[in-house]
Amino acid sequence: MEQVLNQNVIDAVDLKHKKHIRILIITGFVFLVYLIGSILHFDLPNLAKKWNKDRASMFILDIYAHKDHIKMNWKEPEKIDVRFEGGYREVYKQDPSWLIRDNQKKSTTVNFENGGKFVFFPDRVEMRNFPNINEPFIFKLNKNGKPYVDGYVGKESMLPSWMRATENKVEVRPSLYERLQVYGSKVEVHRYELGWKYFWFDFDSPLVGKGFFDAISLMFNEDRVDPKISNFNLVVNEFLENEIWHHNTVLFAMVETLLMAILGTLIASIVGLPLAFLAAYNVTPLSSIRFFLRRLFDMLRGIDMLIWSLIFLRAFGPGLFTGIFAIAFTDTGTLGKLMSEAIENTDKKDKEGIQSTGANKVLQHRFGIIPQILPIFISQSLYYLESNTRAAVIIGAMGAGGIGLHFLGALMTGNDFENVAYMAILVLVAVMCIDTMSAKLRRLLIGIEDKK
Repeated sequence: MEQVLNQNVIDAVDLKHKKHIRILIITGFVFLVYLIGSILHFDLPNLAKKWNKDRASMFILDIYAHKDHIKMNWKEPEKIDVRFEGGYREVYKQDPSWLIRDNQKKSTTVNFENGGKFVFFPDRVEMRNFPNINEPFIFKLNKNGKPYVDGYVGKESMLPSWMRATENKVEVRPSLYERLQVYGSKVEVHRYELGWKYFWFDFDSPLVGKGFFDAISLMFNEDRVDPKISNFNLVVNEFLENEIWHHNTVLFAMVETLLMAILGTLIASIVGLPLAFLAAYNVTPLSSIRFFLRRLFDMLRGIDMLIWSLIFLRAFGPGLFTGIFAIAFTDTGTLGKLMSEAIENTDKKDKEGIQSTGANKVLQHRFGIIPQILPIFISQSLYYLESNTRAAVIIGAMGAGGIGLHFLGALMTGNDFENVAYMAILVLVAVMCIDTMSAKLRRLLIGIEDKK
């Protein structure tokens, strides 16, 4: 009899094991079919062919470096102007140290940090002294006004890989930090340098060229730069009114984004908690109310926050209300569901103890349930505050305003990637600060002491 029972147990375990294997095989097969379908549907094999390494490297370079544009028109070769990032306002009034004009030779030389140089002449442009390049290159216009590389007419295939010559354009890029473009009407050189130039003070500021520590020192200097205003106010005003980095606009937009996240989360917490009590079976005996509220929570969180933002964008137009209500509606559904489940999982003994003292229902819930769910409620609310700060950026880009809209605008220009990085760093710092403060606030409210 014992052997039969042992055999039955072994057979049952073996059957269960085989059942698990079948489930794993079916799951693996479904996943494999889904993976193959996704690869074919999205044409993933051809994505690698669309990858543009040069464009990606330019994108990354523009994040951590700045460039100056040097332009010469063939019709007026003596008029060579230098502009920061090619802006129509940021024209250098004095030549930088790396640009040398020689009136006798009628030449203008653009020097690079690696020793290379481009030399402009009225009838040609010469490329000299670049590292690992053994021959100088000369660029001219033919009789039809088309650019070409001297000595390589008809032999363009023999040019180096970093040089490309077509009928209407010659482009030279010996490295990421140097670029020459020769057209039939003009010649343009891009000279890259590391760093965010004019980040503190813009091109026309009286404090241009001063760094962070120089500005701090100047703020407490009694000798005024401008007799009409104190150095402290001058430094603050010149920083905020920077025409290149737009600190005033960006920082104000960041405040709007934080307000969207804070107010949206606060409304969701204030509204979600009482609704959660009404949706909990151990608080509300009427099943119809519980059913209605649970379906309401499903609807609120089932519709994505971006969809809510589009709905409120139509209702209120662009502005903070769109973002606030989009966050509040979504999080009310999520927090309501989480809190109702937390209320249902509370220990009955605490409530029964309060009830034995003769307390009414409100006091039973106040002292028997809320102390149990308070840590969860605070933790979840603070977590969603941190998450909503990131979500507010996306909602802002959809039209709600805030830093998301400026982020999208800088990204769509294709040229202001350093501004994109600046705003991304601001959002990252804000999220980190909120995370740190929310952790300290949670410990303070719940009563947990920091370990020393």
